[in-house]
Amino acid sequence: MLRLHNEQLTIWDFALPEQVLELSKELKTIDELLDDEKFMRPFLSRWNIRIGRPTVPVETFLRLMYLKFRYEFGYETLVAEVSDSIKWRRFCRINLDATVPHSTTLIKLTQKYGEDIVEQLNEALVVKASQDKITRSRRLRTDTTVTESNIHYPTDAQLLADAIKSITRQAQSLRETAGSTMPKMIERCRSAKKRILEIGKTLKRRNHQAVEEVRKITDKLVDKAIETMTNAHQIMDKAEEALGEQMSNTTKRKIEKLDKVIVTADKIVNQTLKVNGGNTHISNRVISLHDPDARPIQKGKLKSPTEFGYKTEITENEDRIITDYKVHVGNPSDDSLLVETVKRHISKTGKVPYSIATDRGYSSGKNQKELTDLGIKRISMPKKGKKSKAQASHEKQRWFRRLQAWRAGGEGTISILKRKYGLGRSLSRGHQGVSTWVGFGILTYNLRRIAALI
Repeated sequence: MLRLHNEQLTIWDFALPEQVLELSKELKTIDELLDDEKFMRPFLSRWNIRIGRPTVPVETFLRLMYLKFRYEFGYETLVAEVSDSIKWRRFCRINLDATVPHSTTLIKLTQKYGEDIVEQLNEALVVKASQDKITRSRRLRTDTTVTESNIHYPTDAQLLADAIKSITRQAQSLRETAGSTMPKMIERCRSAKKRILEIGKTLKRRNHQAVEEVRKITDKLVDKAIETMTNAHQIMDKAEEALGEQMSNTTKRKIEKLDKVIVTADKIVNQTLKVNGGNTHISNRVISLHDPDARPIQKGKLKSPTEFGYKTEITENEDRIITDYKVHVGNPSDDSLLVETVKRHISKTGKVPYSIATDRGYSSGKNQKELTDLGIKRISMPKKGKKSKAQASHEKQRWFRRLQAWRAGGEGTISILKRKYGLGRSLSRGHQGVSTWVGFGILTYNLRRIAALI
C-alpha cells in the first residue's frame, strides 16, 4: 500500500523548543517545494493506496534521497546521520520516537520506483519552476559527458576470470539448495587466478613474443570458462529434471540468475575469441559481467582516452537549471540527439527557446534546419570541417560568439554534477540503475538551484 504522507504527530512536536526544530533556509525552502502535490502524481498513477502493506511515506523517501545525493552519503551512512539529527528527522518527516527506514529498504524502493518515476519527478520540478516564473528558459545549452560504471578496467582475461568465479559460486549455491544428488561443481577459480598472474608476469617483457604468449594463456582461460559453463548447465538441467513442479521460488530465482550470468559469459568468450583472431573492432562489446549495458566510450580526452560506462546528455537554461537529461547506452553521435532534446525541453516548459548554443559535435545541416523550423531564432552551432566565407562570417557575429562563450559555462555545470552529485561514477548497475542514479543527482542539483533563485 502506497503511503504519501506521515500524518502522525508526537508529543515531541510540542515539547521541544522551536530553535531545535527549525530548519535551515535551504532545507526549509526545499521542504516547501517538495510539498507540492505534483511530486505525488507519478506515484499515485502506478501504485495502490488502499491495498497491501504500508510503504515508507513518499514524502519521507524523497527527502532522504535528497540528503543522500546532497551530501554523497551511502545508504547506511544516510540512515545513521538522519537517526542522529533532530533537524534532519524533522525535514524527512520522521518522528523522534520512530525508526529511520533501513538502508536495504531504501535500496529496494529506489529499484522499485526506477528511472521512469525519477524522470517524471524531474519533469514536475521543471514544470513547477516554469509555471511559478522562477525560470524563463529563453536560452539553452546542451552537452554530453560520460557517467562511468563502478567497474575495474576491463580486459578479456580478467572478464573470463570474473565469469568463472561468479558461475562457480552461483552453481555451488544452486547445488546446495537443490540437493546433494546434483552433479559436482568443479572448482576452477584458482587455475584462472594463476593464469591472470601469469599474464601479468609475461607482459613485463614488453615485446611481440610476450603478446603472443598472452593470447595463448587467454585461450586457456577461454577453455576453462567453457568447461565452467558446461558444468553449470549440467547442474541447472539436473535441478529442473529432479525437482520439476516442486521447485521452490528460491531455486527458480537462482537458476534464472545463473542462466543470466552464463549468457553474458558466453558473449565474453565469443568476443575474446574474435580478439585473439585479430578482430579488435567489436560492436556492443561487453566490458562487465554484472553491468552488461556499459560500453567503452571515447570522447577524445588526453587524460582518459577511453571511459567505461554510459553517455549522459545534459541540457540547461540561462538560470543553470537542468531542463532535460538522458542516459544513453553506447556512444551515439551528438548530432543525432539534439532535435529530440529540444523537443523534450519545449514539451516540459511550454516555451520555444529564443537561442541555443552547442559545440561543433552537434552540427549538421539537418539539425540547423529542424531547429529553425521549431522557431529558434539564434542557433550558435559551429560547423564541422572547412568553412565557407559566408559560414566564417556568420560565426564571427557578436551574438554567435557570446552564445559560444556562454556555452562553455556548461562544462562547469557538468564538473559540479560529477564532483558533488554523483554523476562521475554510478554505484548502480545497468542502464535503468544508472538512469535512476543520474536522475536523483540532477533532481537534487535542481532543487538546490531553484531554492537559491527563490
